[in-house]
Amino acid sequence: MKVFPAVDVLSGRCVQLVQGKRETATSFGSPLECAIRWINSGARELHVVNLDGAFGNSSENLALIMEIIHETGVTVQLGGGIRTFEDAAGWLDAGIGRVIIGTLAVNDPAILTRLADVFGSDRIMAGVDARKGEIAVEGWERTRGDYLGWARVFEERGAGSLLFTNVDVEGMQQGILIEPVSRLIDSVGIPVVVAGGISSGHDVRALKEIGVYGVVLGSALYSGKLTLSEALEAADEKG
Repeated sequence: MKVFPAVDVLSGRCVQLVQGKRETATSFGSPLECAIRWINSGARELHVVNLDGAFGNSSENLALIMEIIHETGVTVQLGGGIRTFEDAAGWLDAGIGRVIIGTLAVNDPAILTRLADVFGSDRIMAGVDARKGEIAVEGWERTRGDYLGWARVFEERGAGSLLFTNVDVEGMQQGILIEPVSRLIDSVGIPVVVAGGISSGHDVRALKEIGVYGVVLGSALYSGKLTLSEALEAADEKG
């Protein structure tokens, strides 16, 4: 199973939020330094979120994110503020390995087909952010129906993978809820990467056992509650 350390960028800094709320941001310094730290600790891919994009400025942090791509040389999956075909295409043309399409995919599922036709489905990941069983959009402010139904739509429209974030536990460092993930795995046939609440090697092993393709590590990794080496070992990605 793959392990993706998160590098969330806000106002030029690497930060972690609780429940996606900007006012909860804790800064951990330079995004590039954080990225290099995780790669030197064994990470093979990175999960980068342009939080300024998510909060309304899609072009913010462009130079910083490009620096991460060029200086690390690893595959980067990117989300945050991708609101048009052109936004996604621009990032993919610039060297991002995989783009994460969230609210845009709910508003216009056909965008996934367009992107997959041009760039290949393996580079198109749809975001399934779930709150109390419904897909959450627009910065998790609104819900738009059953998350499993939307996941199937995204698969049918061409997404090559899904990023499932359980908003109910995201950033809390209190462990995962396995049932919503298990239901999603059983509902689709494409790889599922999980974020939200992963706080121990036990969490990582539990997700691996039910067939999760990868995990995104954020708050627990930065706080030291879970080390990257522990996660890699639990995921059997070590070495």
